[in-house]
Amino acid sequence: MPRPIQLLGVVPLGDLAAYVEFSRTLDLEVNALVQRLAVAVHARGAPFIRDVVPALGGLALHFAPDFEGNCVSAAIELVDVCLKEGISVSADVLRTVTVPVCYEPEFALDLQEISQKTGLSKEEIVERHSTGGYRVLMMGFAPGHPYMGGLDPKLSVPRRATPRAVVPAGSIAMANEQTAVYPYSISGGWNVVGRTPLAVFDTERQEPSLFASGDRVRFKAIDRAEFMRLAGTR
Repeated sequence: MPRPIQLLGVVPLGDLAAYVEFSRTLDLEVNALVQRLAVAVHARGAPFIRDVVPALGGLALHFAPDFEGNCVSAAIELVDVCLKEGISVSADVLRTVTVPVCYEPEFALDLQEISQKTGLSKEEIVERHSTGGYRVLMMGFAPGHPYMGGLDPKLSVPRRATPRAVVPAGSIAMANEQTAVYPYSISGGWNVVGRTPLAVFDTERQEPSLFASGDRVRFKAIDRAEFMRLAGTR
């Protein structure tokens, strides 16, 4: 039996949005509820809802510009109806995305430091990271940037003391209990363990982002030759 999950509160986000909060810390069970709730709210097709954005421990509801009611009250009512009607467990999994990753030294910028911090060999770090099962907890920080839960606890390391001004596009990184993929070259302070040749975010695609909240993600270790081959076919 899932443990009871309580609503902590609802707060306005500007004039046309409200945030429904269930947890202030990373809780995978709460996040699973949030993902299913987001699907349920979308499915109701309320004409005054413009967008539904799941976060780590809550849900942001964005209202249409012509909405004249109280966003907080409307959010509470809509979420309450969805919770009372029940949420399908199958809605927790949207799809599974397989991501090829090269863990060789030129791409794994912090592998040596991660090894020193965890006491694990480089080979064991790659094995544990590439064979784990992950779920996208939320999208944030930058367009197309996924925060994923499911990291092996033995790979948990703090953020880098000094962030990089530029992290290469496609870099796979870890910090604390999560792993992430940098969608393009941006600054960042997570520990880089590898890189994917896939275009993580491309505005020319119908769906620009490779990932979406709720996705299951699996990494597939590849060598440098395969990385270059796949990079050349983008």
